[in-house]
Amino acid sequence: MPFPCCKPLPAPAVLPPPPEISAWCPAPCGLELLREAERLLQDLDAVANRVKRVATGWEPQFTIAVDSIIAKATLMELCDSFLANNPPTRIRLRDETLSGTLEALTSGQADLALGVADLIPTSAIQAKPLGDVRFVYAVAPHLPLALVSEPLTDEAVRAPRAVAVADTISRGRGVTIGLLGGQDVFTVATMQDKLDAQLRGLGCGSLPECMAGPYIDSGRLVVKTTQHPARSVRVNYAWRTSPNSPQGKALQWWLDQLESPTTRTALLERHRGV
Repeated sequence: MPFPCCKPLPAPAVLPPPPEISAWCPAPCGLELLREAERLLQDLDAVANRVKRVATGWEPQFTIAVDSIIAKATLMELCDSFLANNPPTRIRLRDETLSGTLEALTSGQADLALGVADLIPTSAIQAKPLGDVRFVYAVAPHLPLALVSEPLTDEAVRAPRAVAVADTISRGRGVTIGLLGGQDVFTVATMQDKLDAQLRGLGCGSLPECMAGPYIDSGRLVVKTTQHPARSVRVNYAWRTSPNSPQGKALQWWLDQLESPTTRTALLERHRGV
C-alpha cells in the first residue's frame, strides 16, 4: 500500500523510434554535406599551413603532382637531394595523368606539378616549359600489325587492341588521345604500365620516344608510321602563387633545381636509374 503522502509516478512515455537518416537527410544531401565538410577541412589545413610557413619560411608539407610521363628515377634523385638538407618539410608525391596533373594543382591538392601539357598560365598559376616530348606509334614485333606496310591506315590501326592511359581527373570528362571509334581498348594507370603492356603485345599505341627508345633500339618494339603526323607535346612544370602569401622555401628550392636545363631534360628522358 503506497504512503499517503506520495503520489504514484506516471507511467514513462513511450517515445517513437528515431527516424531513419534518409528521412531527414537523403543521399544527395548527405553527399553534399560530406563534400562541404571536406572543403572546410582543406581550408582549415591551408590556414594552418600558411601560419607555419609565415613563422618558419618552410612549408610543413609540400605536395608534388607528378604526371606519368615524368622520369621517376630523376625525380627520386631530386627528392634525395632535398631531404639530404633535413628541411622541416614533408614531401608528398601524387601520381597523376593527363588532365589530372593540372587539376591537382588548381584544386589546391598540390603545390607543384611536373608534366603539365597545354597549360595557359594565370594570375594564380605560373608555369615554365620542361621540354617537348615526341610520341611514336610502337608495336611489338610479334604482332601482325608489325608486318603491315606503311603508312598505316586508320582501318589497320583500328584492328588491334589499343593501350590507353586513364586520365586521373576527378571531375568532368578526361582527355582521350589517339583512340579510334569502335576500337578495343585496354586501359592502364600509368605511362610505364602502357609501355609494359605494349612490350608484351597486349595492344598498340603511341609512346613517348624517350621512354620507348631503348626498346626500339633493342628490337623489342617496332615504330610504324601512320597516316597522321607524329605528335609532339610541350610539357611544363607549374606552381601556385598567392599575392597574400610569401613563397615557401621548399617551393623555391624545387624551382631553383628546375632552372637547370640538365635537370629538365633528365626529368623527361632518363627513365631508368638506381
